[in-house]
Amino acid sequence: MSNVRRFSISLAFVLAAAAPLAAQQLTPEQYEGLRARHIGPVGNRVSSVAGVPGDRNTYFAGAATGGIWKTDDAGLHWRPVFDDQPVHSIGALAVAPSDHAVVWAGTGETSIRSNVSIGNGVWKSTDGGETWSHMGLEGTGRVGRILIHPTDADVVYVAALGHAYAESDERGVYRTSDGGASWEKILFVDRGTGAYDMVMDPANPRKIFATMWDIDLKTWKRDSGGPGSGLHLTMDGGDTWTELEGNGLPTGTLGKIAVCMSHSDSDRVYALIETSDGVPMEGYETDTGELWSSDDGGRTWRLVNYSHDLATRQAYYTRCGVASDDRDE
Repeated sequence: MSNVRRFSISLAFVLAAAAPLAAQQLTPEQYEGLRARHIGPVGNRVSSVAGVPGDRNTYFAGAATGGIWKTDDAGLHWRPVFDDQPVHSIGALAVAPSDHAVVWAGTGETSIRSNVSIGNGVWKSTDGGETWSHMGLEGTGRVGRILIHPTDADVVYVAALGHAYAESDERGVYRTSDGGASWEKILFVDRGTGAYDMVMDPANPRKIFATMWDIDLKTWKRDSGGPGSGLHLTMDGGDTWTELEGNGLPTGTLGKIAVCMSHSDSDRVYALIETSDGVPMEGYETDTGELWSSDDGGRTWRLVNYSHDLATRQAYYTRCGVASDDRDE
């Protein structure tokens, strides 16, 4: 008997024996004993940090899917302070400069790929992070930055990216003047573009830069960039905004943008821009990330650094910051 014939006969016996099993109907009673169980921690990363001004020992860290952690001994020990809440994805943290007991948290991270966790708006603590209250903006999906007025803890700005998988109206820059009791949307571009980053002038809290990101995320792809992306500036606390174009900024299609400002010289502003404009890099057809700088508070700009290290994996790494005592660092 050939090997092929032996295999065919054996397969026929297996299929015949399995037929009665396939015909069996499962009942709900057969599932009653099943219980969900935790099979291990998920992969994680720190998505936001905030310190208490004047206190070198107290810091907060927000995790992409791990809630909020607090240290009172400069990082030697950490403890979770957000585990009782229904969401654990943190995108932004901020401590009020005028009242260190007031801490804000924006949920839903903005370092988005196809496996990100969504948030449910913003939360506020008035006892240094020990207890929290939900303060609305539940439909914003992902919050990238929170700014608090330096002398009025009731004035708060929120950069909401929105739901990356679909167009939505609940995205853009929001402002509250009553500690979160009510909100107004003060910057909106379109239903496919959300707010990603902001920075406030330490010498003039009515001057704020905000970046908008045109992003379309699907399970199988991520389209970053489009006509909605851009850098915006307000000089009146958010009542009116101007999109900054030209004057040294790239002229091509923009994507994700991070913005930061020197605290020692607020005329020095940096913008890390995902763009197809600029100087080609060896081995690549186009530039995919550039660092731009302004020395006059955002009126004019110049390219200051082109590096592959700044241009890669914009979904995760598009952030910038300036040393508090050195505008060049």
